[in-house]
Amino acid sequence: MAGLTPNTSPNRENPFKASWTNRLIIAAIIGYLFYSLSTLGLTFERLVIGFSESERLLSRMFPPNFSRSGLLFSGLLESLQIAIISSLIGIVISLFLGLMAARNMMPAIVSTPVRGFIALCRSFHPVIIAILFVKAVGFGALAGILTLVFASIGFIAKLFAEAIEEISLKSVEAIRATGASFACVILYAVLPQVFTRFIGFASYQLDSNLRNSTMVGIVGAGGLGGTLFSAFQRFDYDFVSAILITIIALILVGEFLSNIVRRVF
Repeated sequence: MAGLTPNTSPNRENPFKASWTNRLIIAAIIGYLFYSLSTLGLTFERLVIGFSESERLLSRMFPPNFSRSGLLFSGLLESLQIAIISSLIGIVISLFLGLMAARNMMPAIVSTPVRGFIALCRSFHPVIIAILFVKAVGFGALAGILTLVFASIGFIAKLFAEAIEEISLKSVEAIRATGASFACVILYAVLPQVFTRFIGFASYQLDSNLRNSTMVGIVGAGGLGGTLFSAFQRFDYDFVSAILITIIALILVGEFLSNIVRRVF
């Protein structure tokens, strides 16, 4: 039974072995955690007060008020339009940028600046980008669409480039050996290997844009978020509850459609 003996070679080190270095690191992490809690003013008393205030807030939010269904539906429709348009534009742009950012398909002089631009697109939260676009193009859906296009590029293009870099180059070399053009190599050797993953990235980004389209409206970039922010300012909490339920329903529908798309492809 010697062949079933587990490998207990003395050269194999246990990464979880107790040592003074590991103990000091753990002690430093715990000490910094307590230091952060003390400097941020996080106390148990504040937590108790928060629970009591939350109970009072929830009592004012229910039952939800759907009497202003026209305003609710118009904001929902605008959020849906922003999400779909920005997703389509962002997906198409990401398809080309992801290909240009793949280091196994493009020279460094092309892939490096493209990867830098993709990193720039995901460097900031969508709300920050939305504020910039609201200042640039004004209030409304255009600012929201541009914001979510940038967010889509930062996510899909990066993952698509990484997926291309992980493909097998045997089929690429085989297509090239026939004298095919670069476009044919992409269509018949690269895309078949990454198409299903790209569909997964795109469907997830559509789901994400459905959520973000309701958020960017808080800073004036169109959508249901503006209606939600106005309701909070008026302390109209029963209408806030109706808006939140509508957003949840929108996300659930988007998740259902994403699952259908993934099953089809």
